[in-house]
Order: sequence, then structure tokens, then C-alpha cells
Amino acid sequence: MIRTTLATSALALAVALPLQADEIWVTNEADDTISVIDIETLEVTRTIPTGERPRGITFAKDHSVVYICASDSDAVQVMDPETGEILHDLPSGEDPEQFVLHPDNRHLYIANEDDAITTVVDTVSREVVAQIDVGIEPEGMAVSPDGTIAITTSETTNMAHWIDTETQELFANTLVDSRPRHAEFVKDGTELWVSSEIGGTITVFDVETQSEKAKIDFDLPNIHPDRVQPVGFEFTNGDEIAFVALGPSNHLAVVDAETYEVENYILVGRRVWHMAFNADRSKLFTTNGLSGDVTVVDVASRTAEKTIKVGRFPWGAAFRPTN
Repeated sequence: MIRTTLATSALALAVALPLQADEIWVTNEADDTISVIDIETLEVTRTIPTGERPRGITFAKDHSVVYICASDSDAVQVMDPETGEILHDLPSGEDPEQFVLHPDNRHLYIANEDDAITTVVDTVSREVVAQIDVGIEPEGMAVSPDGTIAITTSETTNMAHWIDTETQELFANTLVDSRPRHAEFVKDGTELWVSSEIGGTITVFDVETQSEKAKIDFDLPNIHPDRVQPVGFEFTNGDEIAFVALGPSNHLAVVDAETYEVENYILVGRRVWHMAFNADRSKLFTTNGLSGDVTVVDVASRTAEKTIKVGRFPWGAAFRPTN
């Protein structure tokens, strides 16, 4: 009888408590803060202080902690997402800008822009396990789905550097167009996409051979080509469509990931930089640095639905499920 009563009470309590909405976390590099957006209300519910100039942001696989590149603090900060408390800093090398979490949920691969190295940090022991020489001004980071390859892109050397994650050594260097910024493995790790901001292109590589497979160009009517600067990009479920942030052109490009053809463009905020999807990838949230806001894009209709004001110079974005 007691057990039944306790179980019934627990169920009633669970039903009575409202479900917390999922969130989008946005780093504001000029404010040293994170803006937390409620996906249901599309409003900022929290503003959380961080170290200096937060840029890259990613959650642990179980979303128990969030990692933040505090670039001017020369640290990767580990935060409790429930309380917003910074639990500790991880060693990161100088000026960490972007990073990627290995599928083992333990090792962070960090681009150190000022030192021309990639730093590998064990998040459990909090120790640097490797520092790998790469090109000048590394920024973009990616890791293959099976965890065997990490990629660093170097802005000044104009290369993608291929790292064997078992030996922590380079095994290939491939040229891309000017100032590569972002990289992603797609199609079960068989392709690597790299955006080149000044080159105005995305280069698609065959991962097995590290050879160039395709190059994607962008052409916006009535916008000077110098303003078309691809940076971050994300894929819909199944890697069928890529949404590409085109920087100071203030547009997203919608790209067919099979044909590599641009289907259309979506006007968003000023200097669109990075983005994150909600859980089912029906909504896309873009960070617009110069306008200090986030644009909400409906994926099905490919239209901008709402603008959400955040902090100054929003940079990175990450999805957090809360239920």
C-alpha cells in the first residue's frame, strides 16, 4: 500500500510539473556573456556571464556540462548549464577560437589561433595530451563520426589539416580557397566540407582519398561578391540540404547537398556567422554579429520568421534539450 501510494504521488508530481522548453545557447563575444533562448517562447530567458570573448560553444554528449571557448581568457570554460556556474577551466593553449568534442565524449580538439597549433585536452584528467603543429591562424575544427580523423583549418595557410586521432599526427594537408573558417564531416563521414570566407566558396572533399570532389560558389543578385563570405553551415536530417551563413551579405544559402547546387537565399540579420537547429531540425537559429540578434528560420518554408535580440556580436550557437 505504501509503495503504491508513493508511486502514485511521484507520477502525480511528474504530471503536475511543467515541461521545460528546449534552448538555444548563444555566445556574445563583445559582452562576455551567453544568451539562452527558450525555443517555445522565442525569448531570451537568461544571460550568463563567461570569460573574455566567448566564441565556440558545445555541450557534452549527455548535456551535463557546456564547454565555452573564452578566447581572450586563454581557456576553455566548463559550465553547469542548470546553474550557469563555471565549474572549472581547462587548459587550452592561447586564444582558443573553435573546438570539437571527440565521439568518446572525453577529448576536445581545440584550434589555437595565435600559436598555429591544435591542442588536445582530456576533459576528465584536465590535462593537455597533445599539441599538433598546423598552419597559421587555425580556426575551424571537425572530427569524423567514427572518431579516427580530426580536421583543423588554417585561415592564413589556406589549408585543411588532417589529423590521425590515434597518433595525434598530421597525415595530409589539402589546399582550399582563401581564409577557411568552418569544417564538417557529412554523409556518414565520407565527405568533408570546408568553407572559405574570403574565397567565397565551400570545398567538398572525398575523405577516403582527401581529394577535392566539388566546389560550391555563391552568387547573390545586387550584392557585391566581396560581401559573400561563407562561414558556418549546418545540414538537415539525412544531410540532404545545407544552410550556409554568408557573413556580411546578410543571407543564408540553401544548398542541395547531393548536386551541390544553390537552391535559393534567405535574408537574415547583419553579418550572419553561425547557427544551430532545434531538436527535429524544423527551425534554424542564426547568429548575426553586427545586428546583435538571432534570426529564426522555418526550414520547411525557408523563410525568416522572427528576430530575437541578444548581446553584442553573437558568435556561436548550440542546442540544449532540457527534458
